[in-house]
Amino acid sequence: MLSELSIKNIALINQISIEFENGLNILTGETGAGKSIIIDSINAILGGRTSKEIIRTGAEKAEVQAVFTNTGDKITKLLEEQGIDTEEDGTIIISRQITDSGKNTCRVNGSIVTVSALKELGQSLIDVHGQHDNQSLLRTETHIELLDTFAGDKLQAIKDKYTKKLEQYNNIQKKLTKLEGIGQDRYKEIDLLKYQIEEIETAKLKSGDDTEIEMQYEVLSNAERIKIVLMQAYEEAVTGSEGAGVIDRLTNIASELKTISKYDKAYEQYEQTVTESILSLEEVMRDVRRAGENLEYDEYALQEAQQRLNLINTLKRKYGSTIEEILSYYNQQKNKLEEIVNSQELIDTYTKQQKEIAKELLSLAQELNAIRKKVATIIEESISKQLKELEMKNAKFKVDIKLETENGFGHLGMDRVEFLISPNMGEALKPLAKIASGGEMSRIMLAIKTILADIEGVPTLIFDEIDSGVSGKTAQKVGEKLATLSKKNQILCVTHHAQIAALAKIHFLIEKNEVDKRTKTNVTKLENKGREREIARLLSGDNITENTIRLAKEMLNTSK
Repeated sequence: MLSELSIKNIALINQISIEFENGLNILTGETGAGKSIIIDSINAILGGRTSKEIIRTGAEKAEVQAVFTNTGDKITKLLEEQGIDTEEDGTIIISRQITDSGKNTCRVNGSIVTVSALKELGQSLIDVHGQHDNQSLLRTETHIELLDTFAGDKLQAIKDKYTKKLEQYNNIQKKLTKLEGIGQDRYKEIDLLKYQIEEIETAKLKSGDDTEIEMQYEVLSNAERIKIVLMQAYEEAVTGSEGAGVIDRLTNIASELKTISKYDKAYEQYEQTVTESILSLEEVMRDVRRAGENLEYDEYALQEAQQRLNLINTLKRKYGSTIEEILSYYNQQKNKLEEIVNSQELIDTYTKQQKEIAKELLSLAQELNAIRKKVATIIEESISKQLKELEMKNAKFKVDIKLETENGFGHLGMDRVEFLISPNMGEALKPLAKIASGGEMSRIMLAIKTILADIEGVPTLIFDEIDSGVSGKTAQKVGEKLATLSKKNQILCVTHHAQIAALAKIHFLIEKNEVDKRTKTNVTKLENKGREREIARLLSGDNITENTIRLAKEMLNTSK
């Protein structure tokens, strides 16, 4: 259960700490006092959406912290799965910090967690019924979700099988749609693919072709200049411009050095190095001469290289910036052509597979329908009983389930589920959304929540003005239902009704005051006289008299 809630710098709240108890916890106060801020703060530590706008003016950050006790094995297992340390006594501390930069920091038992992880945990700790949640009953699509929640694990197991089969069915449908789309322009597509494949195949590309042909083209286009440079280099080395080439001059140098080599080992080394250089130079010059003699300007070869280079560049513009990309594109198009050529065969194969899966889906949808119908009879009886206890004695509640095979496979099956009600004797059953009043809607939702409390196993339930649209004796019955529910679950309830507040095990007053020209919300735990006065205020507003105080005392004594 939620044992303690601490809030700092959120909206009108500067800093408060509330200690809740098991049983029925009631929160009352004037409109705008800050009751909704407390509910919003609880939603924040449950992973609900929030923003920096909630930070109190002048503060840099807002913080909410909640302490949960006696959380049970289910929560312990969930924490262990997320790698979060647990306390032996089951205590959990959840905190959330929101900064003015918009950053959120969530912690569970000191470990930082994501908002989504916090939300998953929060769903198992508290069920919050907000002021506008009754409106969800007006949306027919929510009815099947509520029904399935009642149905539990048996139906969920079938739904899981159905979901997997539906995914397979939809994947095949995507393939069929693609293939059938291709079929509309089948021959045009085939012709285009064949042309592209043949164009690339004819080029006979190999990795590195572009680099090699570019080098070849450069050599051929500069052949004359290269030949001149090579032959001049050879001539200079062998004969020189004045009849003495570099090699002859180096030979003379080596001879001179040899004459003095006997005087010093270093001189001998010089002579050997020059001699080795002569040998290397002679070898290089032989290669230079052969290269020069073999190199001829070949206009035909140059044209061929130019054409090859142009072809490669054309293919690059069309199919990829490198030869590797062109070859990859070639393989893709070959596979695509094969798929199109064999498309009818594939269509027939996929269609057959889809029909087989459709049979399985229909069978699973029928199983879902059967389970839902069985559960529906139990729900109808249970909710009708709850409504009688909530001053709707002649109300009839029915779950209308239709297996609509003509609409195809939906994500929850093929059922259309709608809640019907006859609020008064003699009236026909009609859609809930069309005839239920606000007060009736509140009681129907409370009846649903009462039944779900045992199924879902969430220890704490929060009702923010579940009593909307009711008064008098009906409000009393709503309060009694909440009190009964609080014997199994911790209940937090925001109310404006004295009849409900009088049934509280613990009562908190939410009020706002002006301190140092700032408005702030305070929370006070009411005892004895304080409770009497607040009950009296709920009965008569600010016009509190001895009679209303007396009536408040009577209501509190009766509630005991």
